[in-house]
Amino acid sequence: MRLEGKKVIAFVEQDFEDLELWYPVLRLREEGAQVDFVGKTANQIYYGKYGVPAESDYALADVSATDYHAILVPGGWAPDKLRRYPEVIQLVQSMNKDKKPIGQICHAGWVLISADILQNKQVTSTPGIKDDMTNAGATWVDKPVVVDGHLISSRRPPDLPVYMKTFSDILSKQ
Repeated sequence: MRLEGKKVIAFVEQDFEDLELWYPVLRLREEGAQVDFVGKTANQIYYGKYGVPAESDYALADVSATDYHAILVPGGWAPDKLRRYPEVIQLVQSMNKDKKPIGQICHAGWVLISADILQNKQVTSTPGIKDDMTNAGATWVDKPVVVDGHLISSRRPPDLPVYMKTFSDILSKQ
């Protein structure tokens, strides 16, 4: 269990992309990581675009980046809501400052854009937000997974296996 002792925040909000939240969470837990669902409020059930529920373990205001080794931002429509919370932006910026792994897939790039951490970074995302990513100063690449330092980005659900292998490899070295 190579990720034993690692703690990861998985943001959750209504309309997350079901696979882009649950697949990474289950893979990390299989490898021994503790993954906490963090949403606007604690103990709230959030539903994915296809109806799969996820209950938040903690409220955004109750967690600190110093207590975690990495962060995951799922795609779907949830990132458009998540980026509006100052606590989300602060957590992402703190993780970025400390060079802790930040995983983002599909539309999750919106959160990193709002956190203003993409200048001169190489990333990928769903092609639908390619212009948003480049307008934020990033170089967008059409590949299943792109790593730029501690930022790990991916495009869409079919890329999940290589995305999570890469994310787990990086997290294991933290």
